[in-house]
Amino acid sequence: MKRALITGITGQDGSYLTEFLLDKDYDVYGMVRRSSTEKFERIQHNIDKITLVQADLLDQLSLVDVISHVRPHEIYNLAAQSFVPTSWCQPILTGEFTGLGVTKILEAIRHVDKSIKFYQASSSEMFGRVLETPQSEKTPFYPRSPYGVAKVYGHFITVNYRESYDIFAVNGILFNHESPRRGLEFVTKKITDGVAKIKLGLADELRLGNLEAKRDWGFAGDYVKAMWLMLQQKEPTDYVIATGQTFTVRDFVKTAFEYVDLDYNKYVKIDKAFYRPAEVDLLVGDARKAKVELGWEPETNLDELVKMMVDYDINKIKSLNV
Repeated sequence: MKRALITGITGQDGSYLTEFLLDKDYDVYGMVRRSSTEKFERIQHNIDKITLVQADLLDQLSLVDVISHVRPHEIYNLAAQSFVPTSWCQPILTGEFTGLGVTKILEAIRHVDKSIKFYQASSSEMFGRVLETPQSEKTPFYPRSPYGVAKVYGHFITVNYRESYDIFAVNGILFNHESPRRGLEFVTKKITDGVAKIKLGLADELRLGNLEAKRDWGFAGDYVKAMWLMLQQKEPTDYVIATGQTFTVRDFVKTAFEYVDLDYNKYVKIDKAFYRPAEVDLLVGDARKAKVELGWEPETNLDELVKMMVDYDINKIKSLNV
């Protein structure tokens, strides 16, 4: 039985990856930080099928101990300070978790067992002020936030350890991927939660920032399959994972409101407080390499994704207000 260690297992991607690996008969370990409050909502339905171990990306010794104990065949590093606006408020912490944390895991692998395969969650935010469209594995990075900068560090330190120490280490450059399990701080979830509350008469407006920002949105459940596929290849390399389609935030908003037969113009209010200090205006990925080499393609389109999220939020709010 293969063993996998997932950092960030309690997050959106971690929960979907857990389900995927359990279906593949993996022995799944999840790394969690010691906390006074435990938030396992996204993995609660699988909590009896996995093993949780305590460690911290900022504590090198704890990483060495966990990897020595678990002896995983694969490590998926999904943990990070991953909310872009927070990275402006906490740039140093973001750099430590999202950048240096990657180095500490790679160092632990190097010292414990170099045969462990390593997946690093890179991000389309690394492209930032894009230098070409669409963005591929060869597109230069131009990050526009402390989060994006930290992800670039994590990306290149992964490449560096791959080339320097012959470690099977790969970067998945994932474009925006959403789901009903997305955190409320992210704009897509803020939209679908807001639409649900307005439809149910619990709110009368939705305040948003830049509606013209363009993104390439996919479904997180589709994207975790690509993570796994990368670690099953003969040679380690990096891949862009994306739908290849771009939509504005306005498109997402319009689709969500129309799904519940409402006109978004009557409810959406623009609030400059939600604008970024430096905006990323256009992201759209070129995933042809992943299609050819991994056999991966997205299975969920934007309409299906939005409806899935709105339905989930409406049902959840109804259940809480019974």
